[in-house]
Amino acid sequence: MKVEDFDFHLPEELIAQTPLADRTSSKLLVADYPNNELHHTTFQHILDELREGDCLILNDTKVMPARLMGVKEETGASVEVLLLTQLADDEWETLVKPAKRVKIGTVISFGDGLLTATCTAIKDHGGRVFKMNYDGVFFEVLDQLGEMPLPPYIHEKLEDRDRYQTVYAKEQGSAAAPTAGLHFTSELLEAMEKKGVKIGYVTLHVGLGTFRPVSVDTIESHEMHAEFYRMPQVTADLINETKAAGGRVVAVGTTSTRTLESVAKKFDGEVKEDSDWTSIFIFPGFEFKVIDAMITNFHLPKSTLVMLVSALTSRDFILDAYQEAIDQRYRFFSFGDAMLIKGKDFK
Repeated sequence: MKVEDFDFHLPEELIAQTPLADRTSSKLLVADYPNNELHHTTFQHILDELREGDCLILNDTKVMPARLMGVKEETGASVEVLLLTQLADDEWETLVKPAKRVKIGTVISFGDGLLTATCTAIKDHGGRVFKMNYDGVFFEVLDQLGEMPLPPYIHEKLEDRDRYQTVYAKEQGSAAAPTAGLHFTSELLEAMEKKGVKIGYVTLHVGLGTFRPVSVDTIESHEMHAEFYRMPQVTADLINETKAAGGRVVAVGTTSTRTLESVAKKFDGEVKEDSDWTSIFIFPGFEFKVIDAMITNFHLPKSTLVMLVSALTSRDFILDAYQEAIDQRYRFFSFGDAMLIKGKDFK
């Protein structure tokens, strides 16, 4: 299957640069694959598409202020470091710009020495591993020095860093937001529970895979970078009880989807408590074991995320839905509008 098969033309002015004042006021395109229908509403009406007995699974990862601006101690040259994954003993896997200036042994200083980082390894993908040196609690130091790592297609300054955070963010560790969850408010989640929609949480820390384009010609040749996930027992129980009672499992975002399907793949279709690393790559032909529907934003052309959502329905159906969104002037990407995709077995 060719990567080019997942290309589409997106007018640049449709790339959302700032979040809406009201999280729930985004447009919502309901892509009903079983009935081959598309209809338009707004996100505050997502509840109309769900029923008592369904369960909603959200990713409770919290975005770190992971972008650090520093200088090389030896030369004073400016260096940008993006933290991706925490390793053992205060070591972090990172992306660096400009990477060619940073070799093993290079020391970078941030905040006039409040934090220093020594390069200990160079990864195959060009990333760097740093050993961090600081006094106190690392995440408190990071909160002082770091900036929110907005995607490169967002050029406007984010005035409120909480707007690149879900209202239920809890487990610190992501280099990017699980953006489908940005549409939810505490009030909307409460309304769902009142209706009888059960809510569960998983954790997947968004890492390098989010920043890597597909650079091969055929999908099957692309390799995903591993990301850490956690499936709590309480959430596994909720999913199993929902399925046993005939309810539908709705994943909020591609990260929740990848977590659920990674666990099911590991345990031959069963959902169990687990924590592990996943490099699962979902594209058309994939057989979903857990989810019946997905709430998601609109993704970049030729990205692994467009391939993932196509797998839940079909490539043609998704590309037709994307064209409808473009025609109706939906806002795209991280701060953009949303889509509810009802999968093949959503009844």
